[in-house]
Amino acid sequence: MSSHRDAVDVLTGWVAPTVEEKLLREEFLDHLRAHHDAMWRECVPGHLTATTAVLSHDGARVLLTLHPKAGMWLPMGGHCEPSDPTLEATALREATEESGIEGLRLLPGPLALDRHKVWCHPPHSWHLDVEYAAVAPADAEAVISEESLDLRWFPVDEIPELSDDATRRLAARGRAALTSSSRAHG
Repeated sequence: MSSHRDAVDVLTGWVAPTVEEKLLREEFLDHLRAHHDAMWRECVPGHLTATTAVLSHDGARVLLTLHPKAGMWLPMGGHCEPSDPTLEATALREATEESGIEGLRLLPGPLALDRHKVWCHPPHSWHLDVEYAAVAPADAEAVISEESLDLRWFPVDEIPELSDDATRRLAARGRAALTSSSRAHG
């Protein structure tokens, strides 16, 4: 299966938790129908990306990167690559690369959708962001990559002001998904 087909299947089957995200889901699906290259950064006016909130093993903290271009504390994430067969694969690869943490466990998702303007192509384009959460092993130690100015663990309820609402929403949904998953298996 191609990553494009996977994205269509994932978004078609995803139940949006808000009216805004239901509209975004339809916009993302329309974009996928209109652009055979919607998964790749070369696609203008926008392309799908994957973001992952990396949570501590107990869900109390989230690992954020101080993004060099945005100048904000954000979750890990980025562009789909040809070697990524699925959006989940992109989400896990980006989270592992940017956090330096091996053994991340992706929670069932996606958990959220977001769209934001970026400067991949002059004058700008859009990231159509499909958002996931992953759980780090208990002994995880983050390692700063060249894609980050800093990495830091924050309590999910105390994400710094120099972040955004999408980050806060994703971290909270990730913690809730982990908590409900733990109850179901505990």
